[in-house]
Amino acid sequence: MSEPASISTGIAARYATAMFELAEEDGALSALEADVDALGAALTESADLRDLISSPVYGREETGLAIGKLADAMSLGPIAGNTLRLMAEKRRLFVLPALLAALREQIAEHKGEVTADVVSAKALTKAQSDNLQQALSASVGKDVKLNATVDEALIGGLVVKVGSKMIDTSIRSKLNTLQNSMKEVG
Repeated sequence: MSEPASISTGIAARYATAMFELAEEDGALSALEADVDALGAALTESADLRDLISSPVYGREETGLAIGKLADAMSLGPIAGNTLRLMAEKRRLFVLPALLAALREQIAEHKGEVTADVVSAKALTKAQSDNLQQALSASVGKDVKLNATVDEALIGGLVVKVGSKMIDTSIRSKLNTLQNSMKEVG
């Protein structure tokens, strides 16, 4: 891992731990989880927000005012809002995506949940999602939260990743395996 990435991860982990512990003390974990989801959605949807947190062009004062107004407009709780303001003041907003990921992990661990990343060739139906979730929960021994995405290049099947384990049943993977075995023969 490169040094800047590990520094960012370390900064994000410290902020995440502090936020999580404050929320746990105040009994506000569900509010923090809602704020994390709202901020994650805002980062995904807004190129301006992504630019604001990563661009050195904006000064501390300008960034602080913008983040403060954003926190107020999104009705973020005091823990998330104050942390964002502090991060803007300290010029640490660039770690926001890593902070949100670290908080999601801590909250899921606290709730006894595991997140499974599922990639399918087409969107899963509710019944398919439920069946997959139940099967994974039985296999892992914890509640499983699905993070489903669609990749039409898979042709068919699924790619499921839970923690460090990955199960690839996609047609694309099987075709690649077949192609490699044919190269070995001839």
